[in-house]
Amino acid sequence: MENQRIIKGFSKLSEQEKRQLVSSFLSSPQLTVNHLESFLHPDPSVRHILSNISENTISAYPLPFNVAPNFLINDTMYMVPMVTEESSVVAAASSAARFWAERGGFKASVGSNTKNGQLHFLYKGDHARLKAAEAAMIPFLREYIQPLTQNMEKRGGGILQIELKDFSDTIDHYFQLFVTFNTSDAMGANFINSCLEEIAGAMEQYLAQTPGFAADEFEPLMAILSNYADQCIVHVSVSCGLSELEAIAPGVKADAFARRFALAVQIANEDVYRATTHNKGIMNGVDAVILATGNDFRAIEAGAHAYAAKSGKYRSLSRARVTDDAFRFSLSMPMALGTVGGLTRLHPLAATSLDILGHPDASQLMMVAAAAGLANNFAALRSLTTSGIQAGHMRMHLANILMQFQADDDEARLAREYFSKQKVSHQAVKAFLNRLRENKANS
Repeated sequence: MENQRIIKGFSKLSEQEKRQLVSSFLSSPQLTVNHLESFLHPDPSVRHILSNISENTISAYPLPFNVAPNFLINDTMYMVPMVTEESSVVAAASSAARFWAERGGFKASVGSNTKNGQLHFLYKGDHARLKAAEAAMIPFLREYIQPLTQNMEKRGGGILQIELKDFSDTIDHYFQLFVTFNTSDAMGANFINSCLEEIAGAMEQYLAQTPGFAADEFEPLMAILSNYADQCIVHVSVSCGLSELEAIAPGVKADAFARRFALAVQIANEDVYRATTHNKGIMNGVDAVILATGNDFRAIEAGAHAYAAKSGKYRSLSRARVTDDAFRFSLSMPMALGTVGGLTRLHPLAATSLDILGHPDASQLMMVAAAAGLANNFAALRSLTTSGIQAGHMRMHLANILMQFQADDDEARLAREYFSKQKVSHQAVKAFLNRLRENKANS
């Protein structure tokens, strides 16, 4: 695409005009327009929603909407919706879910449902006087923004705590108002940010009307939520007797598997190179559920990785413990999700996902997403410490390779039969299809 000029007013164009303009820079403009339009939803009402969720929309970008059955979580069975392009993620989750459903399932809990936000500001006045005024200032701020918080309070949420923090020893004149929220079943980003911006105005008014202070000594910098929800921690675990791990893989004894598995988790806890991939495997499952339910997977990713590094070193989010007669595998991570507001009800498939899950509240959804993460982590480590990751992964990837080579139904069937006992690789599949097609041409 060659475009050497600045485009002004692009956002004001209609969606059709945007498609036409983008396509005009390509070698086949009308073909591109047709291609983009082919992915638009046939229902005008749904198309309107999808077109207005974001900015400068020119088409829709479908991803597979999948389900992983047999998730037994706190004695309730779930079929878990997952949006991901990687078939092995869903297969791994399904396999691990069934394995643990037969051994008592996942046990999960959420410590709290609190989120954090910060008003970052500079204060050029007397720092000690500001700190001394905290006890009187906080009730003033709460009362000032009460009209904004009253509806959330009716739903059991609101502002839990406001704390003045002094960072002037690291950055000149820098302070924070650190605010803790309960947003009930909403993710609450807009609510939190609106409250923080209102608090900035309240702070300015307090200083202007209180003797010994002046409003011009206060300079607000940023009012924004934090995606590090370190008080909103979800815990999930599985456990069983060692004997229940017998024959988990051909020729692998239960005690040997448990020992190797726990060692693999220990390595991820000590080595940042392994920890990064290890935790990515957890997020394979977590992100897929978050996407399916219309939540913000980027926020959860950022918080999870910050939590993994809370000790000052990036470590595994999961833990494994083996005793003489028992195996336990667990995961703890921050996760602030919502089941009301945002896309959770607006996006038709996000609403369907919540329907499939039985209309969970926010805490229940966090537990489901964490269970999907632990399931994927278990499946990956089970493969890594026994047969290796690539054999199963490439078998799942076979369908994609066959589509890439435009295999017809007969070729795909023969390829699946052949590669059920052979190692799958891109080159091997290509060679197999070439042989089939050569034989067909010569017959």
